[in-house]
Amino acid sequence: MLLNVTQLSCERDHRLLFDDISFAVEAGEIWQIKGPNGSGKTTLLRILCGLYEEFSGAIDWSLDQYPLYVGHKPGVKDQLTVLENLHWLCRLHDIELDQTALFDVLQKLGLQGCEHVSCGNLSEGQRKRVNLARLFLLKSPVWLLDEPFSAIDVKGIELIEQLIIEHQTSGGAVLFTSHQPMQADTAVKYLELG
Repeated sequence: MLLNVTQLSCERDHRLLFDDISFAVEAGEIWQIKGPNGSGKTTLLRILCGLYEEFSGAIDWSLDQYPLYVGHKPGVKDQLTVLENLHWLCRLHDIELDQTALFDVLQKLGLQGCEHVSCGNLSEGQRKRVNLARLFLLKSPVWLLDEPFSAIDVKGIELIEQLIIEHQTSGGAVLFTSHQPMQADTAVKYLELG
C-alpha cells in the first residue's frame, strides 16, 4: 500500500469541505477525485502532498520520496523561456539533463518551436504543457494531478492520459481531480466529495 488515509476531515473559512474520508491507494491504481466546485478537491491534494496542514485525521505514506504534485495553475515563471523554466526545474531537483533530452521532452509535449519563447507569451494551454514536463523529468511512484486536463486541447488530453496509463502500468499510482472522466480504457477508482 502506497497511501492510507483515515478519517480525514477539513474545514476552511468556517465551512466543512469534507468529513471522515478514508481510503487506501495501492501501486498501479488510478483515482479520480470528483465533486462540484468548492468541494475541497484541490485542498485534498494539497493536504496529501503536505502543502496544507489544517485538517484532522491520519495520512500514512509508504514512499521513499515525496509524491509528485502538479497543480492546476501553470507553475511556470512567465519571464523565463520554456527552456529556461525546464533548466530551472532540473536544477531545483538536482537533475542532470542535456539539451537533447530537454528538446525530446518539449517535442513529446508539442512545444517544439517554443523553446526560446517567454512563457508569458504562450497560451494558457502551452503554459500548462510546460508545467506537465514535470511528469517526464521528475520521478515519483505517486502523481497528484490537480485538473490536468483543463486548458488542454484534445491531443494534449490524449497525451496526458497516455502518460497516466504508462505510469500505472509501471506500478505507479495517480490521484487526479477533474470534472471530466478519462477517455482511455483503463480502470479508475473514484472518490466523490461534496
